[in-house]
Amino acid sequence: MTKQTNLLLVGFLLAYCFSSVFMVNAEDPYLFFTWTVTYGTRSPLGVPQQVILINGQFPGPAIEGVTNNNIVVNVINKLDEPFLITWNGIKQRKMSWQDGVLGTNCPIQPNSNWTYHFQLKDQIGTYTYFASTSMHRASGAFGALNINQRSVIFVPYPKPDADFTLLVSDWYKMGHKELRRRLDSGRALPLPDGLLINGASRGLVFTGQHGKIYRFRVSNVGISTSINFRIQGHMMTLVEVEGSHTLQEVYESLDIHVGQSVTVLVTLKAPVKDYFIVASTRFTKPVLTTTGILSYQGSKIRPSHPLPMDPTYHIHWSMKQARTIRLNLTANAARPNPQGSFHYGTIPINRTFVLANGRARINGKLRYTVNRVSYVNPATPLKLADWFNIPGVFNFRTIMNIPTPGPSILGTSVFDVALHEYVEFVFQNNERSIQSWHLDGTSAYVVGYGSGTWNMAKRRGYNLIDAVTKHTFQVYPMSWTSILVSLDNKGMWNLRSQIWSRRYLGQELYVRVWNDEKSLYTESEPPVNALFCGKAKRPRF
Repeated sequence: MTKQTNLLLVGFLLAYCFSSVFMVNAEDPYLFFTWTVTYGTRSPLGVPQQVILINGQFPGPAIEGVTNNNIVVNVINKLDEPFLITWNGIKQRKMSWQDGVLGTNCPIQPNSNWTYHFQLKDQIGTYTYFASTSMHRASGAFGALNINQRSVIFVPYPKPDADFTLLVSDWYKMGHKELRRRLDSGRALPLPDGLLINGASRGLVFTGQHGKIYRFRVSNVGISTSINFRIQGHMMTLVEVEGSHTLQEVYESLDIHVGQSVTVLVTLKAPVKDYFIVASTRFTKPVLTTTGILSYQGSKIRPSHPLPMDPTYHIHWSMKQARTIRLNLTANAARPNPQGSFHYGTIPINRTFVLANGRARINGKLRYTVNRVSYVNPATPLKLADWFNIPGVFNFRTIMNIPTPGPSILGTSVFDVALHEYVEFVFQNNERSIQSWHLDGTSAYVVGYGSGTWNMAKRRGYNLIDAVTKHTFQVYPMSWTSILVSLDNKGMWNLRSQIWSRRYLGQELYVRVWNDEKSLYTESEPPVNALFCGKAKRPRF
């Protein structure tokens, strides 16, 4: 063997060793959790009632992750009903198998378990998780999921001295089974009985030091009402909304709609004492209010009334505020490239879907609809039916992509969209109550809000420069909201009302994002632990 050949061989072996070491060390860190879901008794509004606990906690334990972490959660269901958890706003890249809704997953049966395995791929920000089955989330089974930047990624705001996570929820004294019976009987839900912050109706204390900066992660994990959030004597600088870094506008108060999350910075520079943290319902009569306490370290002075005033009842104030929340184009998010490098406003729209929410009586009972169809979950998850070519579960003819006249019907609504299509969704709300919509598997540019009925001329008023990207979109009464989204994540994705009684009674659908290529570059295979149910049977090899 020549000297040159020996050198080539040594070089090859060194390259192989280095590449092997790189491959071994390249996988992102894992976080492992085991969660046992049980019933328990708590008194959130002063009255003992049954709630749903995760590891004995109400709310459930927080997940504190970093971009690209792998999350492994073994969920043990000790309830008397099937159960699933969905990860609100986590994109599940190429993995709708892990989305945790009945269109993608068979539920975890009582006294059994199932393990989720997903990655926080290219995401940062404030998120939540909650039970997706039945009305379970009305009794608990929700928690925080926070994603921090990797150490090598620049954060476009001052480093906070500490974080506070606040989960604000409306709350009923009725349990999830009683709420479900009421809905099944054809009756709408009444106004909630109160509001909670982290499961408490009052007295929760957050302590900080004078002169320090604190990051408040605030999420609306309720099931029916928008809330307004404010801190007595303090301004809030908005820095992130659902994974997008925003222009750092300063607010006295912020509207946060059902299913939405925001991150604000608060500098403690007021006199040393205690101050009220306030959350109140929006667009309800009466207005429900709950308080916590921001306590300066060393304070000996209790918070004093009056509470900071809530905003006007008028819709216009909230819509105007929503338009001020814009994307920071020069800042990065999870990756180092600027958020403004994707010029979404210059891309031709491939398809438009206009989705009108409605309320109807079908077979004598109350149902909620999208384009006249009230969704019914089939026994076989749509994703399993699609992957294994199981006939008779769904079709693409049930729902139209625009509102049409006619009677309301029950059906399994699925839109068929090609991978990478650039789509416009318009949410048309012809009702006198505010709506909140969520799209799994992606985030979308919220380009327009307006009153009345949408038409193509409304596009002239779209924000095509610095619209913020979100996963949950409010739609004001007698108004419309428009979003633009590149559907680049192959899978079966849930598009649902976040107002849970409406979703429970049919106000949801699925978007199948598909191409005919079977490749791990575009979509992962079913997980080895996938559950099977309905017409779907585990393959035999």
